[in-house]
Amino acid sequence: MAVGASREDVLTAAREALADGRQRSMAELATAAGVSVKTLYRLFGSRAALLRELDCEATPTARERILDAALELVGRHGLAELSIDDLAAASNVSRATLYRLFPGKPALFRELIQTYSPWEAVADVLDAAPDPSPELVMPEVGAALLTAMAGRTGLLLRIVLEMAKGDPDTMEGVSQAMGRGLPDLVRYLGDQMAAGRLRRMHPVLAFQLLAGPIVVHLLTRPLASLIGFERPPEEVVSQMVEAWLRAMTPGRA
Repeated sequence: MAVGASREDVLTAAREALADGRQRSMAELATAAGVSVKTLYRLFGSRAALLRELDCEATPTARERILDAALELVGRHGLAELSIDDLAAASNVSRATLYRLFPGKPALFRELIQTYSPWEAVADVLDAAPDPSPELVMPEVGAALLTAMAGRTGLLLRIVLEMAKGDPDTMEGVSQAMGRGLPDLVRYLGDQMAAGRLRRMHPVLAFQLLAGPIVVHLLTRPLASLIGFERPPEEVVSQMVEAWLRAMTPGRA
């Protein structure tokens, strides 16, 4: 199955892989579906969520239990204050198992970013795009950002706060995880500007002009609902991307 396989295709392949009744890891399910493990996490969030959609009983692996617990603990306290003993206890694994799977906080933080951040989703969109036109690519990028960040804005904010503090473990984990996704998008935006399809500016600024409103919308949806704003997030992000494309059209006032 090619990169960019639909959610329905992945569910069908996973259902076939589980037909014999055996437990399968996320890696095995990803192989059966022909996608990366990170893409599987991007689409479903966790093995438990994937199995729920398939009406199967979830038995999380040790790795998944550690990542789920780490997501909550890091979001609550930060990486520097994360206790390995607390994480092992919350994951119901031994310290030895935890260190075998994640040899140090940088490795753990790197895996959290790669599993739960939107960058792998963005990279998948850019890899799968048959036509590089911004009018076709950027709506898919916006949708990928929305899907990947929904319910995870707390972790993303924590990543930014941890980076601002300059904790060495955090910075090492971030630097190891940022080889794909954001650099690909910045390079794509720069290429489109050079080709005259997008207004010229620093590509990082262009990315921020798109991602910033999406993040703010996700953070403020509960508040907006109190004053009667109940539009589906997909509709809102679509309108944001349309506005971004208008603003980024070369020659517009």
